Amino acid sequence: MPVTFNGKELLQLIHELVSIPSPSGFTDKIIDHIAARLDGLGVSYIRNRKRGLLATIPGKNSGEERLLTAHIDTLGAMVKEIKGSGRLRLSLIGGSKWAHLEGEYCQVFTADGNTYSGTILMHQTAVHVYRDAGSAERNQDNMEVRLDARVSSADDVRELGIQVGDFVAFEPRTEILPSGFIKSRHLDDKAGAGILLYLLQEIQENQLQLPYTTHILFSNYEEIGFGGNSNIPPEVVEYVAVDMGAVGDGQTGDEFAVSICAMDSSGPYDRRLRQHLIDLAQEQSIDYRVDIYPFYASDASAALRAGHDVVHGLIGPGIDASHAFERTHVDAVINTAKLAYYYLLSEMC
Repeated sequence: MPVTFNGKELLQLIHELVSIPSPSGFTDKIIDHIAARLDGLGVSYIRNRKRGLLATIPGKNSGEERLLTAHIDTLGAMVKEIKGSGRLRLSLIGGSKWAHLEGEYCQVFTADGNTYSGTILMHQTAVHVYRDAGSAERNQDNMEVRLDARVSSADDVRELGIQVGDFVAFEPRTEILPSGFIKSRHLDDKAGAGILLYLLQEIQENQLQLPYTTHILFSNYEEIGFGGNSNIPPEVVEYVAVDMGAVGDGQTGDEFAVSICAMDSSGPYDRRLRQHLIDLAQEQSIDYRVDIYPFYASDASAALRAGHDVVHGLIGPGIDASHAFERTHVDAVINTAKLAYYYLLSEMC
């Protein structure tokens, strides 16, 4: 096969994506960035009404088609209240936990296009002032944003242009380490999006013809449950989400292999497609794990819930500490890219 899998390039592409703030509902910038990349590759695409992006690679068979998806929206927040002190109270977007956000840097995006930095802190952070600094509950009432601006009242904050409803993004703090690890917020699912972009680049540059017309959906509302449940062409038979594999107690996956999901909170994924992916991994000597995710759902399961008559599957690199300070390894990224690539070249299950 002419395609090579350059781990350094894959990690740099993921780093590029996680550096673009894109909480669910605030994804235009990253969609524009991906569109510009696809323009450079000569890949045709459309933007759906939800402002996601659907790219298409023509294949030999256009009567039966495939769709792969990765989501480019992330966890984030929105300004809930401007407090009298000049601090901000937040409402979370997606499944973050307050304990994972304490001390994190953030950016606040105003409607007039300005950006302000800040830090997410407990109101009772100062141990020399608050007796309950360590014991107080980390929740919406106690957590606030300390803006990096000279403000001491709600009016001061409003004069900056900050209003209720402004989006807030968390600092990813990405590092690529010599050991091959990449640690960052939002590897869910910028890692999957980077893998699909990389494969599109390889397909175009090597002038590969796929056996089936294939669509790549960069969805933008997955973290809140409905990113990839629409704009599925009626010819699509197989739908595979490329998302993270959850690592933890009771799981078989790790940060070095591609995870193949057997079942998540939505129920089992298609048995025959899962076996097809396992067979490909074994044939190509790809390190893989099969797993069940008890508190998880994907764009593929959202598509079935929306009533689409497709065969669905889910693969992705094993990622530690999901929805917090995530980490994976270049080996997991490469193994996922390889499995997705050989799947694209294979016959339908």
